[in-house]
Amino acid sequence: MYLLDPNNADLRFPPPTLASPEGLLAIGGDLRVERLLEAYRHGIFPWYSAGQPILWWSPDPRMVLVPEKLKLSRSLRKTLRSDRIRVTLDRQFRNVMQACAAPRPDQNGTWITAEMIAAYAQLHEAGYAHSVETWIDSDLVGGLYGVALGSMFFGESMFARATDASKVAFVHLVRQLQAWNFTLIDCQVTTAHLASLGAEEIPRADFLHRLAIALRAPDRCGHWHFDEGLVVS
Repeated sequence: MYLLDPNNADLRFPPPTLASPEGLLAIGGDLRVERLLEAYRHGIFPWYSAGQPILWWSPDPRMVLVPEKLKLSRSLRKTLRSDRIRVTLDRQFRNVMQACAAPRPDQNGTWITAEMIAAYAQLHEAGYAHSVETWIDSDLVGGLYGVALGSMFFGESMFARATDASKVAFVHLVRQLQAWNFTLIDCQVTTAHLASLGAEEIPRADFLHRLAIALRAPDRCGHWHFDEGLVVS
């Protein structure tokens, strides 16, 4: 297993093809902005629990969503047509991460540690990490966050405190990314929730090829806003 030295100026990772069958590629290092960006540019992301060293992953297969293949259920379309949920971009990044880290009935603990929140907050300040928030009145009821490089968005986590609150955030994000000519959304690992929205598994080699093409596009760096008149349906 490849060990990363946090004191080494060399930020390079081993090739993702050297990952274990489960997708584990490297251990250690740090979460500075430069290392996180180096990881994402090579299809690698950190995922570990509190008390563990930093674990770096590149799974095979990879769960992705082509924006044009987004699937909307009848009930979700109905929610989108209502005015019950309001959606914003990059308004509450740290709060969204903290909500994603909150305990869930189907999980023991969280991988979104205080160290992760601090690191991705720095990525957000640098203009690479973004959040989508959903609101009912003045209450934050759902959202998601992730990282954008070139024409690819790397989804990290989402949360919901009201029915469809995270899905509404996701749909608005996908439609905005379409308008900005993003080509792929990385969903990392397979879940039934993401599959229901149109995400699918592809081989890691295919993912890395698509990533290399996506990185040819300029980064949309900075604080994001929804386009005026964005159509979400």
